[in-house]
Amino acid sequence: MKKRFIVTFILSLVAFTILYSTLWYKVFDKETVAAPGDDTEMEDDVLDDKYELPVDNEIVFLMMGVDAKDVKQSKGTRTDTMMLFKVNFDTGKIDILSIPRDSRVLVRGKEDKINHAHAFGGPSLTIRTVEDFLGIDLNYYVKVDYKAVKSIVDAIGGVEIEVPQRMRYSDPTADPPLNINLQPGLQTLDGNQAHDFLRFRSYREGDLGRISAQQYFMKELIKQTLQLKNIVKLPGLVETYFDYVETNIPMGMVLKGIGAAKNMDTENMTTTTIEGTSKRIGGIDYLIYDRESTEALVQEMFGDYLLKQ
Repeated sequence: MKKRFIVTFILSLVAFTILYSTLWYKVFDKETVAAPGDDTEMEDDVLDDKYELPVDNEIVFLMMGVDAKDVKQSKGTRTDTMMLFKVNFDTGKIDILSIPRDSRVLVRGKEDKINHAHAFGGPSLTIRTVEDFLGIDLNYYVKVDYKAVKSIVDAIGGVEIEVPQRMRYSDPTADPPLNINLQPGLQTLDGNQAHDFLRFRSYREGDLGRISAQQYFMKELIKQTLQLKNIVKLPGLVETYFDYVETNIPMGMVLKGIGAAKNMDTENMTTTTIEGTSKRIGGIDYLIYDRESTEALVQEMFGDYLLKQ
């Protein structure tokens, strides 16, 4: 029982999955943890515990990363990271599809960067945009802000990461100001350095290089947080989770999978990214996604969730 809880909690805490709903329910007797005062709520059936999953004991949700002072008051903020998760509780398999923030897709009927959807219409419009873009049935989201990563990393005494290149970038107009200065090589990053590692964008491969670095960081953070020396620190991370995470996943859905958490394995995780080519249009840099490879990826990873044409 203890091991099951630990694995489930870490996967949800670090991969921003679903146990937050369980904790919230136990403490506050809530059915969901959608953002208070969010006037872009999902439709009623999205928040219904009776919603039938296309695949038993499996859930698909969109993880959105924002850099905001308050994740629950982040209207008008663009998403900085978007990852589509599929978690199967029977097999323990976790599939993650990263969606480049500059992907040029239809947002409110016009071609725009996909990360603008949240600024225009919050999680609801973001969900609809991704659903239309990939042609899948998508109802759930988890939104997290970078302060969660900083707090988690500091709580476990840092995370060891191989920094792939010299990372140096300043933006005094950011709030708070951004001043990234990391040397290459294997080193232990504290919370602020981890934040800088995740925010750095100047890769030769552009945003795709940044996504690769984020996926690598996530795997290492999960692996290192699961070390015995860090397990005793888990209770202290619960407050961090409440402060910096928002989700609309219903409690009933959480309960369907929580009993099978023993099957989940951090090594049984697949990460991939939507591919494309960079192109400047009207003075704005976009990623023009490759339709053929994207359709193949979606079919392979989310075939059971495809919308009927």
